Amino acid sequence: MRARTDAKDTLKMTLDRTRDLDALLNEIEGKPRAMVGLARLLRPEDHRALAVQLCVRALELAPDDEEVRTMAADVLSTGVPQWHFDIVRDQGRNNAYEAAIRRAVSPGCRVLEIGTGTGLLAMMAARAGAAAVVTCEADVGIATAAREIVARNGFADRVRVITKHSTALDIEADLGGPVDVLLSEIVSNDLLSEGALPVMEHAATAHLLKPGGRIVPIRGRVRMALACDDDWQTERMGTVAGFDLSPFNRLATPQRAIYVGAPRLILRSDPVDAFVFDFASGGPYPPAQVSSELVSQGGRVNGIAQWIALDLDGEGRYENFPEPGTGSSWMTNFHAFEREAHTAAGQRVAVQARHDRKSVRIWSPQPPR
Repeated sequence: MRARTDAKDTLKMTLDRTRDLDALLNEIEGKPRAMVGLARLLRPEDHRALAVQLCVRALELAPDDEEVRTMAADVLSTGVPQWHFDIVRDQGRNNAYEAAIRRAVSPGCRVLEIGTGTGLLAMMAARAGAAAVVTCEADVGIATAAREIVARNGFADRVRVITKHSTALDIEADLGGPVDVLLSEIVSNDLLSEGALPVMEHAATAHLLKPGGRIVPIRGRVRMALACDDDWQTERMGTVAGFDLSPFNRLATPQRAIYVGAPRLILRSDPVDAFVFDFASGGPYPPAQVSSELVSQGGRVNGIAQWIALDLDGEGRYENFPEPGTGSSWMTNFHAFEREAHTAAGQRVAVQARHDRKSVRIWSPQPPR
């Protein structure tokens, strides 16, 4: 394996030092395997757009070549999280968003969507009657796929995909002035780690939205409750083959993600909002820490469950409430205690929550014993 890596590095250095890239591109044009081979050697941080272009072209030239397809997939999938594939199957999320989009969009209005993904929400806005939709996507591979999807579904005349981060948009050249509706879905399991807060702050300060314009969603909530994870003990180190391995638990991540609806997770208190972010205000959203009390309903408790809720507008809401038998493309974050406890109904547990604008941390200063 090391020999192959050394050979690859040597070939790359040779290409960098002795061959003109334009000349090389001319030489491999029309040769699909050579094109994807070069794409695999190009550094993503320097040549991501070219690598994607080479792969797309190679797939056009050799649509039935499985080796070309798998080699291209290695390149095209780089940096594309799996949740892109999961989220479009979340029918509850899709229905909630489309209902809010239909309420926000009026015939002839102009829409900006931040974070294209598959282009689904942008096409929903066009289908709802928007005259023009601009949707921005920083990843060139995702943006390229979205353009094809938009064209394939007949919306290329009204939906334009721009390969830029929203903070790089030119309000006149890219948007033609402030828009009537600002649409986004850049939230994660803890609401924050996809960069929602700085994006919303920039949208407000850059005046991307007209005064009085509509924004979807208008608000995001980080929610939490006492909980019991039935698999809590299986994810911890104990005695193995007669050896105490418990000090290794210090290396475990302080939180784990659990599928919404998994029967292993049982809530033991009513939920409370740890943080509420008014996206319509545009911020600012400084780091914050809050203290809360969660009142146990009784029973085993070994951590705190955290999930999200989106107020899409004044009427619609989407929440990935962790209830057995339900489901969501977003997962529940479980912040585990060091030890499990049996709580009495009415027992109060102090909880601290902190966000640094990019992530959320939740803990109990005095967990139940």
